[in-house]
Parts: sequence; structure tokens; C-alpha cells
Amino acid sequence: MLRVILNGCSGRMGKVLTTQIKTIEGMEIVAGIDLNESPRDYPIYKSLQESPVKGEVMIDFSSSTSLKSYLPVAIERGLALVVATTGLDSEDEELLKEASNSIPIFRSQNMSLGINLVQELLQSATKVLGERYDVEIIEKHHRYKKDSPSGTALMLAESINAVRTHPLTYVYGRVGNETLRKKEELGIHSLRGGTYAGEHEISFSGEDEVIAITHQSYSRQVFANGAIAAAHYIVRQKRGLYSMHDMILESSAVTTIYTEHSEVLISLDNMSREMEKISDLYGFLAANDIFIDMISHTGATNGNIALSFTIKERDRLKAEALLGKFLEPLPGAILVIEKGVSKITVEGPGMEYQSGVASRLFAAMAKAKIPILAVTTSERKIAYITPEAVVERAVAIIKEEFNI
Repeated sequence: MLRVILNGCSGRMGKVLTTQIKTIEGMEIVAGIDLNESPRDYPIYKSLQESPVKGEVMIDFSSSTSLKSYLPVAIERGLALVVATTGLDSEDEELLKEASNSIPIFRSQNMSLGINLVQELLQSATKVLGERYDVEIIEKHHRYKKDSPSGTALMLAESINAVRTHPLTYVYGRVGNETLRKKEELGIHSLRGGTYAGEHEISFSGEDEVIAITHQSYSRQVFANGAIAAAHYIVRQKRGLYSMHDMILESSAVTTIYTEHSEVLISLDNMSREMEKISDLYGFLAANDIFIDMISHTGATNGNIALSFTIKERDRLKAEALLGKFLEPLPGAILVIEKGVSKITVEGPGMEYQSGVASRLFAAMAKAKIPILAVTTSERKIAYITPEAVVERAVAIIKEEFNI
């Protein structure tokens, strides 16, 4: 059971989270923090320091003024944090960074997965469009929002500046007769009214064309879902400062699994390391219509190497005869043919940005005593050979390990 302390439990997001977490098995709010008490089925305290209740993670949707008071208490108790509060200044952000040396902290000014995708789109657009286009951000929120501009608007602006050669200077609205737009400006404009949950439009205005990227939140539910996902994520992390980008990368480390059956693993040990010999081998097989898939070479030992590759079962007998003929003038080479194997490939766009994916995969296989006979990898892909009899079980274990 994940025990959650909710800071800002009487606010709008606090109400949404309270309702949502009730429906989630294995997660409960054990205490709330808020200056304003409201009817809840958990105890509410005016500060984290006053609360005697032990939790594993605190989700913070309170005001920026509470940060300095709860950080020392969270550090003392080893409490993981999800900080979703907007309006934090540079000093507050520095305090979070310092605190992350002691506890795991998840920090995002917007808990929507979609808005974090928008960040990546903005950076791609900025790289392509360069400095020829004028950039402006318009953000809209409900009439009760206290801070302006929104933390999300600033986060998006920072994403754009992060990939520019010459960072833009933020201009918050324009008033007066001397407001001619300068090339180095990035305008940020705030609208307040009604019940907007949140809308951000980023425009790139060039000669005779405008490119606009818009994100609209239709309810606060999207932020609650992101905060809940962040809480589950951060309690599994070591101390450090994490972002929505980190969580997205972890969830996309493995997104696809596919299998290929009726494979045969060919291993050649004590082969000459001369590239001419290796080239001749592959050329000889190709000339006889033997299709090779996975290829793996080891480092040289005593001037020789071991290499392995896979072929289809339909080509096994033909390949066996051809290899026997090819190896006749190489008496030291050892040929091993393993039948009844399959290839499992796991793939994900986040794999190239995080370490430990292969470690998790192979540890899961080792725990289940599933043998791995050969491996090849690339930035976004791991493929390995295993006995065909265990493929179904191996795939189920991978899905469980990576939450697919």
C-alpha cells in the first residue's frame, strides 16, 4: 500500500486527488496538510511538522510559501516528494535541488503528460525554424489562479531557450507607445477568467506564415493522473531530482516485444580473426541463399575469435553441409548448431536515454532461470536467443518487469 500525504488537500487539485486516489487499489491518502480544514476521511494538519502520520510520499499542490517549512521535515523523515506547486522562484528551485541530495524529489510545473510532449515538439520546431521566427506564448487559466504567468508557460519558454544559440528575453505583456517588438524577445501573455483548467498556445510567426502548437486541459483530472503516476515513480528512485521527462523515458524504455520462432543458432569457435576469412564465410553463405540474422563476434583470444549468427530452420540442413565444406581447410574451428530456439526482441524509444534496461531484462531472465544463448543490442533495441520452449514465459516476465 502506497501511503500518501497530500499537501494542499483542501484546494481544487487536492479535492480531485482525494476523489481519484480513493478509486486506486494499493494507494491511500493517510494525512492531509492544509491551513483550511475541510471534511475528509483522513486527518488534516496545518503543517507537515505537526503531522505524526508516517507516509512514503507527499504530493504537493499547495502554495509556494509552504516549501521552506516542509523541506527540512521531509528530509528528516526520508519522505519522497512530488512537487507540483507553481510560483516557485529561483531560490525555491535551488532549495529543491539541494534537498534532492538527501531524498528523491519529482518536480514538474505541469503534471500533464501531454504538455511534456509539447516541450519536445517546441524544441524540435526551434531547431528547424532557427531564429527567423518570432515566438509568443499565450496562456489561459481560471479566474482564481494567483500566479502569472503560469509555471507551465515559463517551463515551455525555458524549453525553447534551451536549444537556441541566443536565448530570448521574456517580455510579459506589452503596454504603451514604445513597445515595438525586438528580435530577441519572447512574449508571454496571461488571460484569466471563467473556468479554464489550462490552455497554452505557442506561436512561431514568420514571413507570411504562422505555426502554432496548442495544448488544452479540459479538467484537472489530467494533472491528478500525472501526479499519481509521479508518486508511484518517485518512491522507486534513489535520492535525486527527477522530472516528467525522466518518468516518460522510463515508461518508454520497453514499449514493444516481438518474437521470431524456428530459429537456429550457429556458433563457430576458434575462428581466424583475419577479416578476409570472416568476409569469405558470410559471402559463401550469401551466395548459396542462406539468410543470416543476428551476428555476434567476441574479442580475439590467441589470435582467434568466436562468432555466432542465426538462420531460419528451413536453411539448417543446407547451411550445415555448406559450413562443413567451408571449414575443411580450417581444422581448428569448432562448429556448434543449436536447434529449437527463438529470438525475442525488446524495443523502446526511451532505451537510449537511460541506463540499466539490459540489466533489468537479464536479471529478470536469470531469476526465472531462462537461458540467454546470444545477444545483440542497439541504442533502442535488445535482441536475444533463448530456447523456444520458454519464449511464452519469457515474454510474460518482460511485460511484468516493464509494465507493458
